[in-house]
Amino acid sequence: MNAPIDLRQAVRNLNSLPAMPVIAQKLMALKLDSDEGEREMMLLISQDPMISAKIIGLANSPLLGTTRKIAAVKDAAMLLGLTRVKSVATGIAVMSLVSKPIGRFDPQELWLHNMGVAFGMLPVVRAMPARNRPQDDQIFLAGMLHDIGYLALAHLDTQRSDDLHTRFVIEPDRLAIEVERELLEMTHDELGAELAKHWNLPSEVVAVLRYHHTPDVAEAAEGQPLVRIVNITERLLPQLGVREYVGNYVAPEEWEALGIDPDRADEITEQVVEQANQAAQFTNSFS
Repeated sequence: MNAPIDLRQAVRNLNSLPAMPVIAQKLMALKLDSDEGEREMMLLISQDPMISAKIIGLANSPLLGTTRKIAAVKDAAMLLGLTRVKSVATGIAVMSLVSKPIGRFDPQELWLHNMGVAFGMLPVVRAMPARNRPQDDQIFLAGMLHDIGYLALAHLDTQRSDDLHTRFVIEPDRLAIEVERELLEMTHDELGAELAKHWNLPSEVVAVLRYHHTPDVAEAAEGQPLVRIVNITERLLPQLGVREYVGNYVAPEEWEALGIDPDRADEITEQVVEQANQAAQFTNSFS
């Protein structure tokens, strides 16, 4: 048996971490406040058949309720909005890093879970006062990348990744983060944040990845309100993809921290579940 990898030491070695796909790097660097930026984004996406197909598929999915058939990336961008397309395309590019399972880690399950969270966040955001709502691009990027720490773990130490996902199955009602703290010196939220910093992602997205299980710590402030939105949405979701139990109770004061009336909790939960289920149908259509 080989000695387990020291995860803290491994993440200090940048060469041990997966590189962000080139197309994701280019998309992240684009400025969409000019016609040139828009044209460059359309060109980048159209040159990648997988991303193009998923963007068009998303535009035609029940998630958006469109009444006409979308057949081109340009039309999908008009429907979805440029910033949302940029974030979704970036997330798709990142998830393409791993196309096949690594041991027990199945990237399709992570893609399913992250898509469910990204779209499940929308009813929560819509219930917030307009002045407090984050931007669409931030919502989708945070949702689609929040659990990439599981990808980092599988890449760095497949054996302990396997052990973790096995324990998730064996102890389905135990908080996943507690299981991780027992097995690993670095949990998926820490690993995800290190990967995000390695990729030079925005600091508020790094904060979401790092603190979405601990939204009340002072250090989470930089990523608020996205940190809390992701945290609440995960607890409202049905089981999707990754077997990560996070609890299912949201206290009244947590709703109030987002400016939401706790009496709306049942209504919002129903909308989150509906959005997540539709996201799952869309995601499974590309599996």
